[in-house]
Amino acid sequence: MTHSPARPGDRPSGDIFATRSPAVGRHGMIATSQPLASAAGLRVLQAGGNAIDAAVTAAAVLAVIEPSMNGIGGDLFALVHEGRTGQVFALDASGRAPAAATPEEFARRGLVEMPADGPLTVDVPGVVSGWQALLTRFGTSSMAQALGPAIAHARDGFPVAELVANEWTAAAPRLARDPAAAATFLPAGAAPRMGALFANPRLARSLALIAEGGADAFYRGPLAEAIAADMRARDGLLTAADFAAHTAEWVEPIQTRYRGVDVHEMPPSTQGIVALEMLNILEGLDIAALGHNSADALHVVAEAKKIAFADRGAWLADRGHMPPPALAQMLSKDYAAARRGEIDMRHARAYAAGALPGTTAGVDFAGRDHGDTIYLACADNHGNVVSFIQSIFASFGAGIVAGDTGITLHNRGAGFVLTPGHPNRIGPAKRPLHTLVPAMILRDGRPWVAFGVMGGDNQAQAHAQVVLNLVDFGLHVQAAGEAARMRHMGAELALESAIGPGVRASLEARGHLLRDGRAQMGGYQAVMIDPDTGVLLGGSDPRKDGLAIGW
Repeated sequence: MTHSPARPGDRPSGDIFATRSPAVGRHGMIATSQPLASAAGLRVLQAGGNAIDAAVTAAAVLAVIEPSMNGIGGDLFALVHEGRTGQVFALDASGRAPAAATPEEFARRGLVEMPADGPLTVDVPGVVSGWQALLTRFGTSSMAQALGPAIAHARDGFPVAELVANEWTAAAPRLARDPAAAATFLPAGAAPRMGALFANPRLARSLALIAEGGADAFYRGPLAEAIAADMRARDGLLTAADFAAHTAEWVEPIQTRYRGVDVHEMPPSTQGIVALEMLNILEGLDIAALGHNSADALHVVAEAKKIAFADRGAWLADRGHMPPPALAQMLSKDYAAARRGEIDMRHARAYAAGALPGTTAGVDFAGRDHGDTIYLACADNHGNVVSFIQSIFASFGAGIVAGDTGITLHNRGAGFVLTPGHPNRIGPAKRPLHTLVPAMILRDGRPWVAFGVMGGDNQAQAHAQVVLNLVDFGLHVQAAGEAARMRHMGAELALESAIGPGVRASLEARGHLLRDGRAQMGGYQAVMIDPDTGVLLGGSDPRKDGLAIGW
């Protein structure tokens, strides 16, 4: 069941939910969190490159111009619909923990929980391997061509956008604690202001090495050696051998059918499965009849989130280390129906424990995975569609720049736990629980929407809300991401200001502890393909500096 809640006359387009209209195009469309990156991707499309070429080019630019959120020292995941075959492929370009990262080593260092940042949280970065894998399998550009715009921005300088400047300023005290980070990112001792020009010549040189030598220059060449030497100097665990052992991996996407459309996500160790479990729970309810952003609708989304996230805390880990029944159970419609019965429309639950017999009690990650990430979506006129996400996890990652490379290293290892017996306990060559989740929806077997919402543990619950907006409420690609959202955070329910006082009072009466949702909802980007005309429609979140643009 779908309906459109728009009332003609509220704005010129007749859509009460949006301040922007969707971008439109016939030949190509790209949506990113920075106009300079969108422009770089658009130029690739206009020059005859495909969606994969454009996505990698834009992602490389973002790795330079949005340094608090992502970089070549982080991880990458992508879903690719190949127009030639009509298949959806999933790329896991996340890094593994160092070979020396044993529980015993962390115990020897007197640690009872994972640190939030610093050298012990640095796993092998996967971004460069992801760029190479995408270009090798689906692209028409060389690595040198794809990295050209990013190298120019790093070498010649780029103008700093407003939200980037704000993130940078907030992170300045962390950056100041690391001499290499301060030398790289705090010119004259301070973060650059909005509109300032900032260059990173050290990063330009590193990118040029990758442009010339491909991923081998990063994993088996001078950059691996430089990062490993930096880790040794910091008493870290990552070695050149860990870099050499890394490979990106093509994996099978996971999916669920939600009211006639097929929602594709990444498999574990990402939380894509959590978004699908939420949708399976919500599918048994008449969401459209509850009303868009009504108290009832927000309540059931929050309660479904608690159930799915309890399962995440109990079981989600490197897919090779999860309990064998967990993956099937979290995707099961029958399991979702059973858990749906636990939702009380009158009362908010304090928790919703995972139910798989014989597993360790769940782990609460609240407050540790808010995340700093970029997401982009891209499509061409040959049926190629890319849903793409890369990140260094926290703002400026581990707070470390590796020597003279200009490369910020991620702190993705903070996603591990040290709890004995837990599937996500740190171990050699394991992947940590990962928050990054690109999504893609197919309708009648054809790509309909590629979308993502950045922001740590916000991502899975925002994915569910976007799907409800698109499918249950019939919102277009811009409005679906622009509409006010909620985010359940630990014991609190964050709401944006467009959710009114009557709804808030009803939620509080049910026991929800409300908080201000400003700056808590991440950022959405999306591309939609009109199923009747093939026209490409783009959406970009006004919560970010981004741009959707087509031609």
